[in-house]
Amino acid sequence: MNPICPTPFLNEDRILLAHGGGGRLTHQLIDRIFVPEFRNPALEALHDGALLTVGGARLAFTTDSYVVRPLFFPGGNIGDLAVYGTVNDLAMCGARPLYLSAGFILEEGLPVETLRQVAVSMRQAAGAAGVSLVTGDTKVVDKGKGDGMFINTAGIGLVQSERPIGPASVQPGDAVLVSGDLGSHGVAILSVREGLEFESPIVSDTAPLWTPVAALLEGGIEVHCLRDLTRGGLATSLNEIAAGRGAGIRVEEAAVPVREPVRAACEILGLDPLYVANEGRFAAFVPAAQAEAALGILRRCEVSAGAARIGEVSQEDPGSVILRSRIGGHRVLDMLSGEQLPRIC
Repeated sequence: MNPICPTPFLNEDRILLAHGGGGRLTHQLIDRIFVPEFRNPALEALHDGALLTVGGARLAFTTDSYVVRPLFFPGGNIGDLAVYGTVNDLAMCGARPLYLSAGFILEEGLPVETLRQVAVSMRQAAGAAGVSLVTGDTKVVDKGKGDGMFINTAGIGLVQSERPIGPASVQPGDAVLVSGDLGSHGVAILSVREGLEFESPIVSDTAPLWTPVAALLEGGIEVHCLRDLTRGGLATSLNEIAAGRGAGIRVEEAAVPVREPVRAACEILGLDPLYVANEGRFAAFVPAAQAEAALGILRRCEVSAGAARIGEVSQEDPGSVILRSRIGGHRVLDMLSGEQLPRIC
């Protein structure tokens, strides 16, 4: 069994399916096509959402599409994933999520009860996240053309942070924190796809993240950057920030929290938990002097009770992420040219 499944990649003139793709090559699409064609200051920030000023109000706006397979997985389904993924992108901008839209692409023959269950999950997730789903759209495509259901969501939030939060604000000496253990979402998806059972159940970590972010801001923490650790996991997110800021990031492998069942499953399946997607975890960059206070605040929130300090921003090796292994060696933690587990969100 090979967990490396086909994902899109770019050759000279077309997008193809092959073993590879994912993080690095998605960035090629962004760099070569989308940014040049749609260039504007809000887009060029390459943040989790666009920061906009409208009538004196500071807003964050984001959109995402969800093509997860299977539609239902341990700990969630495509519906609550779509809600939480979008409100979390707003939270990473320091914005309180307010309103969502939802677009459904449904495959002919999809059971109505399946759609009803997804809609119920979305309603419950929106309630938990404190947002309203206020507009939407539905399209039906031919059987065999939609893999059951795809969902697109867009969200608007009100920026609460007085300081800009994003890669440009990262400073040398910043502490790097993660909000909890990593890898559960990706492994939960794979376990269903492959019909695997583990001695200890592994469920997705999908959850809304505004509560711990708001707690950091209300607690007076000078948050420099936030990034949810979704597709490509911790390693890809850190590489994006290091490259965007032109700074080096040092990570202590022994400090990165990974539950033993997840670690064992990754070893069996040939996955690296540092690259496995999460849907309820984020990284925070804060001044080193405030790191312990920030951890104390995060650990008082249920969704971030397992927060840990895993590294720091360095002036050395600009644009690179360097991992110090458990045995004391060092290696570059690069962005994968492929994606370990596609269709996880």
